[in-house]
Formats: sequence, structure tokens, C-alpha cells
Amino acid sequence: MAVKRWLVGCIVLLLGTLATVTLALLVVNLSLEQDGLALGTFSKRVGLIEIVGDIESSEGVVDQLEHMRLDSTVRAVVLRLDSPGGGVGASQEIYEAVRKVRDADKPVIASMGGVAASGAYYIACAADSIVANPGTLTGSIGVIMSFPNTEELFKKVGVRFEVVKTGKFKDIGSLSRPMTPEEKELLQTVLSNVYEQFVNAISEGRGLERRDILPYADGRIFSGDQAQAYGFVDRLGDLNDAIQLAAGMADIKGRPVVVRKERRRVSLIDLFQDKLHLVPGLSQSGPRLEYRLR
Repeated sequence: MAVKRWLVGCIVLLLGTLATVTLALLVVNLSLEQDGLALGTFSKRVGLIEIVGDIESSEGVVDQLEHMRLDSTVRAVVLRLDSPGGGVGASQEIYEAVRKVRDADKPVIASMGGVAASGAYYIACAADSIVANPGTLTGSIGVIMSFPNTEELFKKVGVRFEVVKTGKFKDIGSLSRPMTPEEKELLQTVLSNVYEQFVNAISEGRGLERRDILPYADGRIFSGDQAQAYGFVDRLGDLNDAIQLAAGMADIKGRPVVVRKERRRVSLIDLFQDKLHLVPGLSQSGPRLEYRLR
């Protein structure tokens, strides 16, 4: 009788353990499916990172790229670009982060949405291949800085500025007076240098000669169809085409599993702060260099 009870106890314990393991696997599988995954699909993962709207900060995108770079289950990355560009520094930092993903032997495909111009195009040039819609608005290769001149307004309201400075260029871009020829010349040299950085990034990333880039690098915009003809885009297609291309380059067989990191929720205050730069002189950081479609 004791042996029988012992056997029954062992069977109950075994069944309980199997039930617990099964339940745990179901919970894990459900959690993975909610993230766009499922058990047995880790070798088919393609990461998707979206860059939408003005490029004001690189932090979130760079974090996602680094996560994808270090995740051994992600075999390729698609960058979805729907942006008119933005800050020079932010665009360059994202560009370098994309190059690091490629250095980890993970293909990166840039997929252009409605618009992928200026700084967004700069970022796309770091990818292995660029896919655009025929009607995508792209190009706008150039640099811009904006300075408001409110001298006449200040005179009308009786506001006068007294400036004490340590060098003649210290208050360059002042709101209260016109810019001098020397100041314009100085700023032009800065913009020309940053413009050369843009052209060099295109030349290196796209494998194009400068003579093939410069005729179109005057701030003009062009369609995705035109961009392909000029050599700035590799092929025409939508986001799904870009995902399939990334999967093929990563030797993923069958339908790839697309994974993405949830984007941060944007508040009305965030939107207001992000748009301040559109009014020259109202940005919290003041005028700055921008790769932006105007």
C-alpha cells in the first residue's frame, strides 16, 4: 500500500511539473507573439526602426540601432524614413550608428516613405541599399542656418540692446542688428565645410563620384523615380519590398518576422517644443546648422 501511494505521489508530482512547464511555455510564447515573435522564429527576425518627422535628437534612434546590433537574433535591419531632415549633429550620429550595424555584418536597408530629404537622405546613405517609392520626395542636399532680424520691430517698441563682448564675432546672428559682410562670410565658410561633409557622406555611402553628385547637390528636391535615375536610390518599392530585400540579404528563408521597439508617446508639450525651431530665433538652443528641407 505504501509503495502504491508513493507511485501515485510521483505520478502526480510529474504531471504537476509537466503542467507547470507547459503553462510557462505558453505564457512565454504569448508574450513573444505580442512582440511580433513566436517560438522557433528567432532565426528569421528583421528589425524595423522608424524615423518619422523632424530629426531633432538622435538618442532614441541610436539606442534602437545599438539594441538591434547587439541582438544576435536580429539578422537585418530596415530603416523606415519619413522625414524632411533636421539637425546636422543628430543626422550624423544616426548615420554613424547605422554604419556600426553594418560593421556587425547585419544588412541595413533604408525604406523611404512620403518624404526622406536632406538629413533623412544623409542617414539613408549609410545603408546597404535604398528603396524609395516612385513619388517619394527626396534630395534637398545642402545646409541651412536661419537668423531673424527684428531691428525695426525693436525700434518701434522702444527696445534697445547694449552688448559687451570679447570678440567681434561673439554676437553673430544678433536679433537687434543686420549681419555684417564679415559675419556672413564667416558663416558661409562654416556652412561650406558642413556641406562638404554631406557630399563626402553620399560619395562614401553610395559609391558615387563627386562630379556625379554636385549637379544635384544644390538644395533641389526630386522624386524617388528621378533619384533612381540619378543614382541616389537603388530601387523602387514600398516598405514590404524593403523588408523582403533585407531578409534576402540576411539569407532568411521564408517569411521574415519583423520586430520593432515601441516608439515613445509624444505629448502636446513635446510637439510644441519640437516645432519651436521652425520659427527662427524661438528655438531654445538658438539658430543651428540643419540638413533640412525648407
